[in-house]
Amino acid sequence: MQTLAQIAIYVISTLGTLYISLVLLRFLAQLVRADYYNPMSKALVKYTNPLLIPLRKIIPGLFGIDLAALVLALLLQVILIQVIMLLANYGLINPLYLLAWSAISLLGLVLTFYYWGVIIMIIASWVAPHSSNPALSLLQQILDPVMAPLRKIIPPLGMLDLSPMIFLMILHILRNYVLPAIAGSVGMVHGLGFGF
Repeated sequence: MQTLAQIAIYVISTLGTLYISLVLLRFLAQLVRADYYNPMSKALVKYTNPLLIPLRKIIPGLFGIDLAALVLALLLQVILIQVIMLLANYGLINPLYLLAWSAISLLGLVLTFYYWGVIIMIIASWVAPHSSNPALSLLQQILDPVMAPLRKIIPPLGMLDLSPMIFLMILHILRNYVLPAIAGSVGMVHGLGFGF
């Protein structure tokens, strides 16, 4: 692959993944009913509304789930993967493969978000345990619902909470073993910047 194509793939993949991540974060924040007035929530709304509002006219929510945000993330991931594959000289990809690869990539992004989110919260609990930072507050609101079942199984031992460590182990297994196996089973091409 030529150097210019590699640079283009890197730039497009990075910017595309960043925007798709914002859409997914908005979806997750709405799913857990995060504080809308948090400045970080407002920023997510501001950056994702231009593409999301027109799509909401076609795709309504269902049981409080913002389906338009999920569909937008999937459509953007399909476009991103196809553009990267064209730049890498793979040509047009079968739409069924594109959908499968996109769904796997989105799941990888969500798992990566939770993985790094837990690490950030662990570090923040040591460095600034009572911080009112809006980003940390939003992150806590998104992480709490998925951490709660583990905390019921493994309650904190005094000041020591082992549930984040167990959650990180589960995420590591999913990201590094389960997801690559699923990706391989649908012929997903690795190393082009849309993986996990």
